[in-house]
Amino acid sequence: MWIRQCELDAQAEAPSPVPTRIASNEEFIPPSQSPQQREFEARLAVLSEEAARGQGLSRRAFLRTGSGMAAALAALNQVFGPIYQVDAEEIKDQKAFEEKWPKDQFIFDVQTHHVDVSRNWYEKTADGKAVLRFLAMLRGAPTPEKALELLNRAHYVKEVFGDSDTTMAVISGVPSRDWDKNPLPPDQMVATRKYVNDLAGSQRVLSHGLLRPNLGKKELEEMERQVKELKIDAWKMYTGAELGEKAWFMDDEKVAYPFWERSKQLGIKNLCVHKGLPLGAFNEKGCTPFDLEKAAKDWPDLNFIVYHSAFRGFGRFGSGTGEKIKDKKTDDPQEIPWVSDVLRILKRNPQIKNIYFELGGTFNMTSVYAPTTCLHMLGQMIQVAGVDHVLWGTDSIWGGSPQSQIVRLRKLKMPEEMQKKYGYPELTDDIKNQILGLNAAKLFGIDVKAKRQAIKADKLSQLRQEYQQNPSPSNTQYGWVWIEDGREPTVPVGNA
Repeated sequence: MWIRQCELDAQAEAPSPVPTRIASNEEFIPPSQSPQQREFEARLAVLSEEAARGQGLSRRAFLRTGSGMAAALAALNQVFGPIYQVDAEEIKDQKAFEEKWPKDQFIFDVQTHHVDVSRNWYEKTADGKAVLRFLAMLRGAPTPEKALELLNRAHYVKEVFGDSDTTMAVISGVPSRDWDKNPLPPDQMVATRKYVNDLAGSQRVLSHGLLRPNLGKKELEEMERQVKELKIDAWKMYTGAELGEKAWFMDDEKVAYPFWERSKQLGIKNLCVHKGLPLGAFNEKGCTPFDLEKAAKDWPDLNFIVYHSAFRGFGRFGSGTGEKIKDKKTDDPQEIPWVSDVLRILKRNPQIKNIYFELGGTFNMTSVYAPTTCLHMLGQMIQVAGVDHVLWGTDSIWGGSPQSQIVRLRKLKMPEEMQKKYGYPELTDDIKNQILGLNAAKLFGIDVKAKRQAIKADKLSQLRQEYQQNPSPSNTQYGWVWIEDGREPTVPVGNA
């Protein structure tokens, strides 16, 4: 049956700081908890019980600390092998964990979300009521007001800038045909940008505009409005979103190319496109990455940033309205649908330098469900595209705070065996720093040195220092998970 992960966490004595299941916000049908994940959960219970007792803490309190995170990574190592850099002292001693923490790291998350829904809309319209029901179910909230509170701007600031080490972020949105039927339209994304930056007294947030080329020429006027009036920083697009029309493709000279020409004229070079994770309401073929090849070659001055890295997902992903895609049958651990298709595009076109991988959602799932797959993915991206073409994104706050993902990448290591066998690079601090923020900063024209200085002195940093004196992070994960009862999963309750 389907159940919310937050309900499982509420029933648990002490929720894990690292997800023990893949949870879905209804972008996909998640797989059941794997045997390895069950083993990880059991091993963490044993490790944390002993360590918590040694520190005089309850297991719940212990697992909200740095040592609790270290225990979770150690438990993952016990199941999957030595893939995370962690030692026994970090579990026993909070100071030992803190001493190994990177100093002054610039973390730039290019995929974050929240919801800001007008009360009048969700109370008086059918669309608004449907969205509110979905949000309430997703977050397991007792009241509609509580559901919105857990996804509003203030909670966004707490989870992204209070409970994590994120220094800058891009606020993103989801598509709709009409802005008055959208939980966070472009104007509201820009309002969030202003809210956070005004609160901080420095630039902490950039904002996406939403572009829908399949709506035709009238969208050219809308894109000009978003650039000139809203001053958006990049485009977010969903080729699989039909929006009452047909799905569209990045290489369609008639549908898409007029928009690339206009975007170039308007000075917006970063085109962020959802690929992979074929949402239930999306055209699945439209979520494949095959249209990137021609578009990238024809528009070398534009940057094609592939959100989710085109990862199709584990298990029964996809139930879209379009043509079904049959993946190649393979036992090769290096084959990662549809990430490998993007890599093949780059291999046969070494002159293409304007396709970038964004890790949102994909790293979160692979690093705990199939860490070897995660290592193959990162290793191949660095080999083929270059480390400077991999961008950090977390898809937060749909699933909660991004901090667990940040720590996992910081602590991830490439086993020597994989380096020797496949020629993958060692995951050095320099490589991780590039992925976590420096690459995105370069792409978005951010002066990292100047930003570090401004951020150190801004109001948001002061508020975080005060908050860290008595932090209240939640290890709760949000979204739907499948509890085995002998039946096959179909769709989450929220889509029923």
